[in-house]
Amino acid sequence: MLYACKYSNQWTVKTLGVNHFKWFNRCVVLAFPYILAFVFSLSFGVFVSSAKAETLNDALAAAYHHNPQLTAEQARLRAIDEGVAQAQSGYRPNVDLNAEVGSLRTDTKPRSLADGRTSPYGYSVTLNQPLFRGFRTVNSIRAAKADVQAGRASLRNVEQVVLQDAVTSYVNVVREQAILRLQENNLRVLSKQLTATQDRFSVGEVTKTDIAQSRARRSEAASALNLAQANLNTAKAEFARIVGHMPVRLHHPGTINKHLPRSQNHAIDIGLSEHPLIDQSIYAEKAARHNVDVVSGERLPEVNLEAQYSQNFDSSILTNESERSSVMARARVPLYQSGAVYARIRQAKQIVLQRRAELNQSRLQVRASIISAWGQLLAVRAQIQSNNEVVRANRTALAGVKEEEKVGQRTILDVLDAEQELLNSQVNLATAQRDLVVAEYNLLSSLGRLNVSTLPVAAAVYEPEINYQDVDRRWRGADINEPDLDERSVLHWDNFILHRRDEY
Repeated sequence: MLYACKYSNQWTVKTLGVNHFKWFNRCVVLAFPYILAFVFSLSFGVFVSSAKAETLNDALAAAYHHNPQLTAEQARLRAIDEGVAQAQSGYRPNVDLNAEVGSLRTDTKPRSLADGRTSPYGYSVTLNQPLFRGFRTVNSIRAAKADVQAGRASLRNVEQVVLQDAVTSYVNVVREQAILRLQENNLRVLSKQLTATQDRFSVGEVTKTDIAQSRARRSEAASALNLAQANLNTAKAEFARIVGHMPVRLHHPGTINKHLPRSQNHAIDIGLSEHPLIDQSIYAEKAARHNVDVVSGERLPEVNLEAQYSQNFDSSILTNESERSSVMARARVPLYQSGAVYARIRQAKQIVLQRRAELNQSRLQVRASIISAWGQLLAVRAQIQSNNEVVRANRTALAGVKEEEKVGQRTILDVLDAEQELLNSQVNLATAQRDLVVAEYNLLSSLGRLNVSTLPVAAAVYEPEINYQDVDRRWRGADINEPDLDERSVLHWDNFILHRRDEY
């Protein structure tokens, strides 16, 4: 066994035998601090790298928790939940308390005992309990619940839009970073080539034309580098707008093939049964049909129970106190209402036809988006294979052109053209890799499955049922439950504005 040991300021290579264990132990003791420092630095570097890296799932979780568009849609759904409580109020009584106080003067001719000035005051309590409202209450509740279901489907659709935007912004940053590295490398190569061309010109191997061509290509590379940096800054700003913070050490995400169907027909079946846009249209049409019944109920009789208790003081000179109570059932039968109710019924029926047409449109839209997304995914996969072959071919061609230029069979312009072709193919490959990720998530979105349930990226998931159960059948109280998610979002954006301005 061979080993290396430093002894008397010299490194020696020896064969380890039985008599050399003492030397070996001394070498291990001397080298141990260096080995420990190396292992520590390596493990610490790996830890820091993994701690600072931001995966696509991290970005999706941040967008889910902090994107204002999604937060606003959640608040809109909570407002829709209150429609159910408003509809259920049709079963409940109305109680009013009335009070009055004033001054009264009575003068009659001929004079009577009731003449004079008094200061009457009193109060009354009135209760009105609906007994029958032409089935308007029950149909209003059904319509409100359908609106809630439509609102939940709309929230799922907005969630898809936000997550899709987050995916696009993430891979846009990754692509611009890759292009920036390619442009930086291209500028270094052209700078070295310009220096080499100038050296060759000094010994008479090339002409001023070759120097001018090299200098022009280097200037173009510098301009392209500046543009790549500007594009990267723009992509970072868009990422911060959607996700809520500036990107940190992004890398190219992996594939999500396990979440995608294997055939286009299967994808269409999934989309037509699960896409939230279709669910939203279904419940909107259902709510419209219940609204027809609500308006039609205005033509039916209405029965209310009224109870009243009143007490008045000093209502006249002759009356010091009076008390009155009553309980009555009142029925109202509408006979003709100027034709307004019939017009509203016809209007509600037309809205039903509108919602049915929108439902058919949603199904056609989902089907078309799935077919388009499926075709885009297949095209991008084929494009990546072609671009990989183009990059390999251009790299081989560049190496050959450089060798031919050395023996005079090619010019410097040929070398510059070959380098530009290689750069263009590498940029196209980086763009195709970005397009592949976008196409996969776009297909998942067209299926209606781009959400935190399919992609478990968020630890805390917004549950709309919690607020619905809280406000359902709630009799009183005007406070609302502001979720902690909104507060964290506001604080997060304040910190972003205060501390991230220098990163733009």
